[in-house]
Amino acid sequence: MSKRKPHNMRARIERACRALLGTNHVAVVNIDPSGQQCLVNWKSCSRIRSRQIVDAVCDIPHRWTIYLSVMCQKANGEQYCKSVEVAPHGNYLASHLTDVIEVTYTDLRAQCNPQHIVAAGWIAIPADLTLEEAQAAAVFEAVGAWRQEKAAA
Repeated sequence: MSKRKPHNMRARIERACRALLGTNHVAVVNIDPSGQQCLVNWKSCSRIRSRQIVDAVCDIPHRWTIYLSVMCQKANGEQYCKSVEVAPHGNYLASHLTDVIEVTYTDLRAQCNPQHIVAAGWIAIPADLTLEEAQAAAVFEAVGAWRQEKAAA
């Protein structure tokens, strides 16, 4: 006769939190130079203000997919973006993502013409998935990335 696995409350809570984040399509969005950071439903581009979801993002480690982008505008008014998507190996707490983001973020900004930079930002999704360019642009538009003052060079 086989023994059943013992009840593990921590694993149960982590599964419930990940399910909550998955059903709400949660993403953390950060925009510079304003420094604005918010939780967004990346499918519907609406803001999330639930304390339960905030706790689920911050308190348990996740596998993250991070979409970094620099929004630029040429002198003739043409807008373009330079973007890259990274997925660090392993599970990370939200507070430990800064090292992964900072290195890629500075490299991406260095590849752009400093006179063209309007804004820069990242979208961190606590799941293993790929965000399409059009969906990322819609999320950045929803949080007002293009409607900021031009960044100082």
